[in-house]
Parts: sequence; structure tokens; C-alpha cells
Amino acid sequence: GFVVGHAGLYQALAMFAVAYFIIGMTVLSVCAIATNGALDAGGAYYMISRALGPEFGGSIGIMFFLANVCGSALYVLGLVEAVVDSFGIPPGQKVGSGIHVLPQSYWYELLYGTILLALCLVVCLVGASIYAKATFLIFLIVAGVLGTILVSFFATRPLGVPIHMPHLNGSETENGSFTGFSLATLRENLGGGYGVDYTTGQMMSFSSVFAVMFNGCTGIMAGSNMSGDLKRPSYSIPRGTISAVLFTYLVYNLLAFLMCATCSRTLLQKDYGFLRDISIFPPLVTVGIYAATLSAAMSNLIGASRILYALARDDLFGRALALAKKTSASGNPIMAVILSWLVVQLVLFSGKLNTIAGVVTTFFLLVYATVNLACLALEWASAPNFRPTFRYFTWHTCLLGIAGCCVMMFLISPVSASVSLGFLLLLLLALHYLSPSSTWGYISQALIFHQVRKYLLMLDVRKDHVKFWRPQMLLMVQNPRGSARLIDFVNDLKKSGLYVLGHVELQDLDALPSDPLQPQQDSWLTLVDKLNVKAFVSLTLAPSVRHGVRQLLFTSGLGGMRPNTLVLGFYDDTAPQDGLAQHPAFTSAREELPLGFPPLRASDTPKLLSPREYVGIVADALKMLRNVLLARNLESLDKAWELRRAASPPPSIHVWPVNLLRPDSARYADTCSLFLLQMACVLNMARAWRRARLRLFLCVEAGAMPHAQEDKLRQLLKDLRIQAQIQLVPWDAVVRLHWQAQRGPPGVPAPTGKEEEEGATVNFPTNTAQVSDDYVRAANKMVLEQGPAPAVRFLYLPRPPADTGLYPLYLRQLELLTRDLGPTVLVHGVSAVTSTQL
Repeated sequence: GFVVGHAGLYQALAMFAVAYFIIGMTVLSVCAIATNGALDAGGAYYMISRALGPEFGGSIGIMFFLANVCGSALYVLGLVEAVVDSFGIPPGQKVGSGIHVLPQSYWYELLYGTILLALCLVVCLVGASIYAKATFLIFLIVAGVLGTILVSFFATRPLGVPIHMPHLNGSETENGSFTGFSLATLRENLGGGYGVDYTTGQMMSFSSVFAVMFNGCTGIMAGSNMSGDLKRPSYSIPRGTISAVLFTYLVYNLLAFLMCATCSRTLLQKDYGFLRDISIFPPLVTVGIYAATLSAAMSNLIGASRILYALARDDLFGRALALAKKTSASGNPIMAVILSWLVVQLVLFSGKLNTIAGVVTTFFLLVYATVNLACLALEWASAPNFRPTFRYFTWHTCLLGIAGCCVMMFLISPVSASVSLGFLLLLLLALHYLSPSSTWGYISQALIFHQVRKYLLMLDVRKDHVKFWRPQMLLMVQNPRGSARLIDFVNDLKKSGLYVLGHVELQDLDALPSDPLQPQQDSWLTLVDKLNVKAFVSLTLAPSVRHGVRQLLFTSGLGGMRPNTLVLGFYDDTAPQDGLAQHPAFTSAREELPLGFPPLRASDTPKLLSPREYVGIVADALKMLRNVLLARNLESLDKAWELRRAASPPPSIHVWPVNLLRPDSARYADTCSLFLLQMACVLNMARAWRRARLRLFLCVEAGAMPHAQEDKLRQLLKDLRIQAQIQLVPWDAVVRLHWQAQRGPPGVPAPTGKEEEEGATVNFPTNTAQVSDDYVRAANKMVLEQGPAPAVRFLYLPRPPADTGLYPLYLRQLELLTRDLGPTVLVHGVSAVTSTQL
């Protein structure tokens, strides 16, 4: 009567259509999820948490708990209004007469509500079985009352109904009328006629009437809330829920039409208990109203307790809900029931039904939207294990349900909707950072996999362009205990590119009972999480390190995301130090290192690979057109200290773009030099390194027009948009040592120009043998003297010689060149990575 009296028939039918459209879409989603596996206690919370993960499940669980709590309070307040309307002392009278003996005031009505809520508590404490029996009895009573009311519309003759309305200190009487079936009455009630709600004194509107009406439709979750108490929830929930929705929708529409055709608008708006006045047996209507509201209040109370119990059992909120875990001997969560009752009691202080109707509706709509979202996510993830036996849904129905819920939330109360969403977001963030990890499975992982696979297929390597090049790193790690800072450093170098931690285990799978890499995978992934690096892990078995690195270079990555740069630690005789134990990520943790990595190699223990094999790995990578970085002394780099020190000038990055082992070809604009510049610039662009300054060293000889070379280099840096300070370094004395060694002992011919050119373009077969140790030491000293000491140095890495017999000599020259330089990165690039175009 409240809905039809204010909104009229047309708008009432529209409200029912909108409400049941939202409910229908949600019911389809509920049925799909309920038939996709075993359900436990918690209803909608259980469905959402197991589908969307603990963050969404926990936050929506709290929202759904509050919705049921407020819904229970709302029905109790509705029952109080019905009791007071039947037995209350009329307004303006101090002493009642006959059956009208109950005083009316805020505190008295609160007392009545408390007593009725205590009755609900007693039933819920006894258990779900007595509740089920009570609700079945109530169903029979309500069905009988409904039949009586339908008969009364036809059997009752037209009559006038006096309505006593409170007015100031007294009351006034208005006359409503039951006209019987009348075309004039129907026409009068077709359109809307919003007035003042006599219980709250507030002006009604479409949204406020819809908010009150929608609460009469929220019982669809009553069955799913008791999922833990049902014998066959996946069977009972779809059939019971769909039957209830269809039945109530038909009844509501039928009653709306009968009321509009027989009752005046005054009667509908000013007397919400008018059905008693027109009934052929008025006491039965009163009993029906009491039974229906009492049943709804108990349903919401028991639903709230089951949700609270499920939340407590899942330990999402830790000790805060520990008390709610306690159950009776029969398994009834009595503490959850008592806690829910206490919260409902607090909500009763709001005083009037229509006061909290908007908030309750907003909460329920938010929960329904999330149920649809859970089903939508499961459908979009296309997981093979999502195969519900209920198939009458699609992603379209889920999307329509979400849209309908969101639109109506903001139409009813933009403020309540915004506050509810804000509260939900806070709960999401809190649970994301504070809740323990779960074993339920995360739908986000399935959705991410689905989308990543789709976009990887779209990532076409044939469309690569130098403008959008980015480093994609494969860092080979023997033991993370000795490489923690190197792992962190390469993470700064990747510039949003692919980053893979590679490891080779020297074993033969034929001689093993199972794969030894699987138990190690968790340790590596935990390492990645602890170090907070954005990296993948790729482990392999191989008979040698070189074969293993080849495997990883060939197979790491997927589609257009493959490593283009190999990073290796330097091969020297320095004993490895355990940097993992001193790393801030582990020293700040209370527990001991949970990682299962073996102890570091002792200084007298032989290495897993020889110098020849190490250089062979570099040669293999270059043959496969991968760029190569060799990192020396990176474990001595204290990045936090270097970058936070307050000394002036700020820390610097030294860049030497000239091949110091090839002084007769001192070019700084070849592919390798430009790649070296790019890597130094990429490091400088990382957030942690932005304070550092690039210093570029240009080696010049007397009479070679150094300023012209400097101008040319400055113009190149400008074209490449690289901010760097250029410093000229005279190296005549260093080069002189090289030319003296070039003359060689008597009787040995010097290389011809043709041989030199071939060496420069292929693998420098002659140059490695011709560079003397004295020259390399002098070059090392020249680099070392350029102060102040930088945070890190970038040096040009020459290509290994073609003659594999020269590999040990090549490695010795690299060791001499980088000796005592501190953190140093030797760089050799094979691909064009810089662009001056837009």
C-alpha cells in the first residue's frame, strides 16, 4: 500500500520490474556459483570469497553482514509499527481503552523492538532446525493470510475507513475509502502522487519509495545464507530461490493492481495497515503481518550470524573476530548469533523503519553487484573447472546485473552509495595488506592469465621498432646469497622490460627419480618477493653451465617478450660474500631466512665453470645477437648509502664509451658505444638513481682536434636527449705503451692494414694478443684516476677473440682493466637501441 499509494500503479509496476530485473540477474549468478562446487557456511560471502579471493570476499562479507544486520533491525522496526498500530494508545490520548493499551514514544517503541528482537535471538540460539520449522509454519500462516486478502478484495463491500493522524499535541481524523472495483479509483491511482510519510514526516520520492520497496525483495539470499545448514545446497538453492522470486513477483504485481482498483489514494498513503480494515477476518491479517516481519527479522539475524561465523573461521580479521568462532555442541555458532544480535540492537536506536531503508538497500545492492561480478569474473576467466550445472546465464546477464545495481544505488542515495563504496575500498586495502594468504585460488590470477595470453599473441616481434626498444634482461645467478645487490641493480636497469633470473643446476635428469628444480621454485619466488624485484624465475638442468645458459637464451620468455640482454657476474678469484643475510629485506624480518639456498662456495673450492667456458658463454650470447653485460664488484655497491648521502656533488655514473682494449680504433659512435650510453641513461632514469649525474669521458690524443670531437659528441648527446657532463681525458701516454708493444721483437712483422681492418670488423683475432699487460694496467690507472669515485662505472666490453685458445688471455685483460675500479659494468651491444626520431 505504501508503494502504490505514493508511486501509483504505473511507477509501482516499473519499480517491481527494475527490482526484479536486478534480483533476477543476481539469482542467475547465485545459481551458477552455487552449482559449481561444494558450498559451505556463509552464503554469498562464501561464494564471493572463493571466487574473487580474500580481499573482495572479506570486504563484501562485512558489507553483507551489515546489510543483514540492518535488514533485521528494519523488519523489527516494521513489526513494532504494526504492533503499535494495532495496540497502541491513539495519539492525543493519555489512557488507552480496549485493546489500545501500549504507550507510544521513542523509548517505548525501542523497548518493544528489544523484546521482539530477544524473541528472534532465542529462536536463532536454539539452532537452524527450529528456525526452519518456525519459518515453514510462518509460511503456512502467510499463505493463508494472502488467500484471505485476495478473497477480501472481492467479498468486502465499499466502506469508509477513518484514519487517525497525529497532529501537534492531538490527532485529526481523515477519511479513506474502500470503493470495491472501480474504474474511477483505478484511474485516480494510475499516476504518481508522492506525499509526506506520516511515520517520519519526510517527503517521499521515487528513490525513497524504491528503497523501502526493495527491502521486501531481499529475501532471495535467505536460502544461500544458510548454505552451511542445507543438506544439498547446490540442489536446493537454485530451485528454492528461483521459485521464491517468481512467486513473489507475481503476488506483488497482483496486489498492486487490486489495491489501485479498490482503494483511494488517501487510504493507501495515510494508513499502512489498511488491509485489516478491508479484510473479511481482520485478526488474521494482523497475525500474518506479525508472522511475515518476524520471519524476515529472524532470517536476516541468522544470515548475519552465519556470515560472521564464516568470516571468523577464515581468519581474515585475525583476533578481532576470534570470539565468533565458538559453536554449540550441535555446531550452531552461538557467539556469532549473540554478536549479531548486539549489533542489531544498536541499529534499533535509529527508531523508524523508513530511516534506515536507504542504507539497507544500498548495502544489499552492493552485495548483489559483487555476486554478479564474481560470476562475471569466473565466466570471463574461461577456467576449465568453472562448469556449473546451472547453465541459464551468460556474461551479459552478469553485466546487466552489475549495471542495474550500480545505477539504482546512486539513484536511491548518492551519499550512501559513495560512503559504502569508500568503506568497501578501505576494507579491500586493509585486507590486501594485512590478511594472510589463502589457498582458495585467486580469480585475479585466472583473469590475468587470460588477458596476458591474449596480449602476448598480439605482441608481434615483426613490428618491433628501435623507438620502443627496452632492455629485457636474463641475469644468470649461481647462488642468490652472493648476488643480492646485483639482482637489485639489474632490476633498476630493466626499464619496465622483461627481467628473468636464470639458474643452471648441473645434474642429469636420467639419473634422478624426479625433477629437482620443482622444490627450489618456491625459494626463488620467495626471494623475488622479499627483494621486491619485478622478475620471473627460469631454472634449468644441464650437463654444463654453458649448455644451460644456451637453453635459457633459447627458451626464456614467450612470444615478443624474450631476453635481449644477458647479464653475468664477473669471473675472478674473489671469494663470494653472503650479501643476502645483510640485505635490508631480510635483516628487518623477524623470522630467520626461509630460503633453501645452499651455503656459498668457499674460496678454496673449485668453480663450476672454467675461464674458457665463461668466455664461451659471452661468445655464444653475441652469436645469438644478445647484448652482454658483465658486472664486477656489484656486491660492494651500497646503493642506499651512495644515493642518500648529502655530500656535494651528488653521486655520479662514469661512462667510458671507447673500447680501451682497442686504442687504434677509438670510436665512440658505433653500435656498442651507443648501447653503452643507452644503458647508463636507463640506469639514470630509474627512480632510485635520478639524483646521480652522468659523466662521459672522451679519450683524446694531442693534435686530434679534441674540441671538435667534444662538440660532435655533445651534439650526439643532444640528439639522443641524454643529459651528461663531458670530460676530456688525454691518453697519449697510455696509447704510447700500446704502439711500443705493437712493434714487437725483431723479426716479427707488424700486422698489415688489411689484417687490422678484418680484425676490427670480425672478432679482433690479432688485437687480443697484441695488447700488453702494461698498456691495460695504464688504462686501468687512467680510469681509476678520474675522480671523485663514482657509484658505478660503465666500460666498453670488447668482443671475445675468434681463437678460443685466446679466451684465458682475453679474460685476464678484462680483469686487469677493471681491477680495483669498484662497481663496474662491462657492456657490449649488438643491436641498435637509440633513436633521434619522434
